[in-house]
Order: sequence, then C-alpha cells, then structure tokens
Amino acid sequence: MSGTGGYGAHGGEFGRDDDEEQGEHGGHGGHGGHGEHGGRQGPYEADSAPRERLPEQRSDGPGSPGDGERENEGAGPDQPARIPMPRASVEDSGRPLPDLTDLGDLAPVPLDLTHDVLKSLLGAWALAACSAAETAAVEDHLGSCGACADEARRLREAVGLLQRPESLDLDPALRTRVLESCLVRRPPRIPVPGWSVPYDAETARLDALLQDFGDSEWHAPVRLRWFQDDTTTSRRTTVAGVIAHLLSVDGLVATALGLDDPLAEIVGAGRTGGRGVSGPVERTEEFWRTSRFPPTRAVRAPWREQSHHLVRTVSFTGSGTGGLAVSYGEFALPLHDAMLDRAFECWTHAEDIAEAVDYPYQPPAPRHLHKMIDLAARTLPTALAERRRRGLSAPARTPHLVPAGTPGRSLRLEIEGAAGGEWLIPLDSPGAVGSAELEVAHIALDALEFCRLAAGHIPPEEAAAGQIGDREAIKDVLFATASLSRM
Repeated sequence: MSGTGGYGAHGGEFGRDDDEEQGEHGGHGGHGGHGEHGGRQGPYEADSAPRERLPEQRSDGPGSPGDGERENEGAGPDQPARIPMPRASVEDSGRPLPDLTDLGDLAPVPLDLTHDVLKSLLGAWALAACSAAETAAVEDHLGSCGACADEARRLREAVGLLQRPESLDLDPALRTRVLESCLVRRPPRIPVPGWSVPYDAETARLDALLQDFGDSEWHAPVRLRWFQDDTTTSRRTTVAGVIAHLLSVDGLVATALGLDDPLAEIVGAGRTGGRGVSGPVERTEEFWRTSRFPPTRAVRAPWREQSHHLVRTVSFTGSGTGGLAVSYGEFALPLHDAMLDRAFECWTHAEDIAEAVDYPYQPPAPRHLHKMIDLAARTLPTALAERRRRGLSAPARTPHLVPAGTPGRSLRLEIEGAAGGEWLIPLDSPGAVGSAELEVAHIALDALEFCRLAAGHIPPEEAAAGQIGDREAIKDVLFATASLSRM
C-alpha cells in the first residue's frame, strides 16, 4: 500500500501511540515514502512492533543532541533530511516548554469565520467577552455587513442598561469642601462662629438625607435609646417624630437668642397649669401629645427653617454671644456648648433615622467630632458629681472636696482616631484640675465608640475600652459618660 504525501507523522515517534496499528502495516511514510510492501524506507523504518524509546535517547539538557539531529542520523546522501518534528508538551514528554521570550512577537492569526458564526459572537462582543482575534474578526465584519452593524449597536445599548446604576447621592463632605474652597478665595462678610459650624454642617447633612424620603420612610419606626438610672431606656417613634423632637429641643436655643419658638402655641402652657414646659423631654412629649395628627413630612420645613435662623442669628450677633446661657430646665449650657450639643444630637438621631431606613450614614468631619468629644469630656466631672450625689457612684476618696482650681485625683481619657486626643478628668470634684501627677487610671476608646457610649447607644459594660489602673474610677467614668445621654 503506497503512502500519501505530506509530513509523515505516523511513521515517526510523534503520535506513535495513536497509530501503532497503521505503522505495523506500512502506515504513512515521510515525504512521499512508501510502507512496508514497497518503496524506499524513511529514516525510521516501520518495524513489525513499535520500538520503545530508550532512556539514553532523551534530551537531558542543553548539551545533549536535539531531536532533529537524531532524526537525521540515518539519512544518506541520496535521502532527504527528515524535517524535525515539533517537541512534545510537558504533559507528553516531561520536558519543559520553550521560554516564551524565545518565540518572539507572534502576530495573531486572523480568523476566517462564516457570517453565522460572526453573528453568534455579537452578544459576546457587546459584553467585551471575545478574544482579541474574535474581536478583530467581528469588527472587520461589521464594516461590511449593515444588518450585523445594526444588531451590534442595539446590543451595545442594551448592555448599557445592564450596568449597575451609580449612586446619585452627593459625597457628605462635598459641601464642606466647596465652602472651604470658596471661603479661601473670598472670605465671608459675616463669618459663622467656629463653635456653630458643626451644627450648621450636621443639620445640612440630615436635611440631605431627608430630601428624597417618601411617605413610607417618614413613617418608618425609629427606636430612640438613652441611658437613665444605670439602665438602657428606649422610646418608639417615627422618622417624622424624630424631626419633631429635634425641632422641640432646638427651640430652647431659639428662645435664648430671642427668636420665636415654633412650639409656643403647643407647649406654652402644656399640662403644667400655665408654668410652661422647659425641659427637652417635656417639650417633646407635649408636642407629640398635643399634635392633632402624628408628625408627617410637614415637620421638615419648620425644623430646617429654624436651623437656618439659628446659624444666621449667631453669625450676625458675632462670637461674643457664645457665653449666653441656654436653659435646659434642670441645667444650663453656654450658647457655644449648646450649639455643639445640638450638633451631636442631630448626628446621633440622623444615625437612628438612617438605621431605620437601612441607609448608610457617615460620621461628622473629624474636626467637628473632636469638638463634640471635647464637650463631653469637659462635662464628665459634673456628671460624676451628680451621680455621686444620687448615690449611683462611689464616694470621693479624699476626706473633703478638692478646692476649685487645685489638682486632684485624675483619670486619663484617651480617644483614638483623627478626632481624638487626651483629657485629664478630675474624679473627686467638678472644680478640681486634672493632674498627670495624680493620675490613677487610664482609659483608651475609639472616637465613635466613645460617642455612641455618650449617646446611650451601647451600655458601659460593653464599651470596648482599654483600661489600666483604678477599676472603680474606670467604672465611674464609663457610667458617667453613658449618663450624658438623654432622649
């Protein structure tokens, strides 16, 4: 049986396992060679049984003769040299593949595909899932086939609709960055006092959160939490009820500045027989009780208008009004601290609202958060004294109160993070001065952890605080921090 022309792969070692039977009966020869029954034999004769490759014939390294040299060893002068066979893969022979750097830059082989195949690739091409060769073939075809070009355009437009929509919410820090950039170029004629800037920023952020709320979000249930008498207390309301609460308590600052109280007709006399309602909790409860209907989205406009009036008024009156007393009923705060207090509560309740509607909400800017933490740290000595007076805290260790302005036993409060710092908290008297020499304990807390503790959102026993020193003093300060919270 005469062999066929072309490269006789079946007569050599390459592919022998698949064609042993053909090689035994003659198989295909080399270049035009013949089988066993006639013609000139090639360099490798077709034996009656397949030969085994001896171990010493393997190429063991760069110095050993290559496959092509061994294949041409038996060729006479009148016989053409056998073309070297391609090396086997690693899986076939165990030898390493050639280094890719030796292959040079190989140009991609253009694909010759039918119209039906190219049309079936349009979907993958629109999704950018084709190989480089397929992409080139499809794009070359689109230049000459109008029907496929129209289909490709429609698929590309459809892919655009499959993309995940990006959030349309603005970066919370965008307003601050824009204002800072503008103020650097042109300072305001009437600047906002630094102690009221956090309130301005937090009310603006909360208003942005409320902007796109529908009726279902406004009536979403919200649970307000605070710490009272060493226990966690909560009150259930709605998103609109929270804004009504902020409106009620902000009215305390408004009345201190001589502005109209938006709740004057509602809580002027209240249930106290004409004595008026003065405390934050009383004002809120009276507002909720006397409202004809539960608060709705309509409460947003008066709350936002009042916040604008507060910032505008303190800006016009200047920073000299910062010491004006703002009454909270049982206690009073200077105006500059009251504005920080309102900023802190606005952020805290904004997080309550965001949690109720399952929406992410970022903490305040670090410089604003630092001022809020500083207010809480400055209030702790008074809170410790109040708890001691009510029998909720251990009595002072010193035999008598430390005179005002003198050093006393102290706890070092370390707040970590960009908004943090260190404060020495006097333990035995609100008028004492913190002293590093008389330090008896040290607490380290993350900034947000400390703020959530001060807001009554986590109990003191669960606060993740690093502690060292007097355990009783540490416990007293943690519980005093939680007692700063209120509805």
